[in-house]
Amino acid sequence: MWIFGYGSLVWRPAFPFTEAAVATLDGFARRFWQGSEDHRGVPGAPGRVVTLVEAPGERVVGRAFHIAELDREPVIATLDHREQGGYAQHAVTLALADGRRVEATVYVATADNPMWLGPAPIDAMAAQVADAVGPSGANDEYVFRLEAWLREVGGEDPHVRALADALRARG
Repeated sequence: MWIFGYGSLVWRPAFPFTEAAVATLDGFARRFWQGSEDHRGVPGAPGRVVTLVEAPGERVVGRAFHIAELDREPVIATLDHREQGGYAQHAVTLALADGRRVEATVYVATADNPMWLGPAPIDAMAAQVADAVGPSGANDEYVFRLEAWLREVGGEDPHVRALADALRARG
């Protein structure tokens, strides 16, 4: 079993895996359109975290994790709890950096969940992120850590970069 991470999972998987690899997912884009009251915000003051939206011609760079059969149930239980704020499992095909193609599970939030915030101007998103803090830490840390990981692996994401730049411009 493979899991695809494209947000905090890329730097903090917090579950056992037998292999990790940079991977890409075609046909989707990463967007800060999901609210977080349980990790990067609190009730009444949600932060913004990423989800995937269908986007023909786009590509998301993330990290794929191979899960041993013995660990499958506990890892899924851990992820179901971690991604409880509106995310559901989806099956996708990934391209690993070494050329392999693998079937994977990815957690995606959709517009019909109660924590969906949807699109907003980058400056408005930056203002919300700059003020949001939750049990997992400051929301801007999430943005900057994702940006740093993408830079480290040579992944480009204009949406992440634009939000990080807007946060830096705020001071």
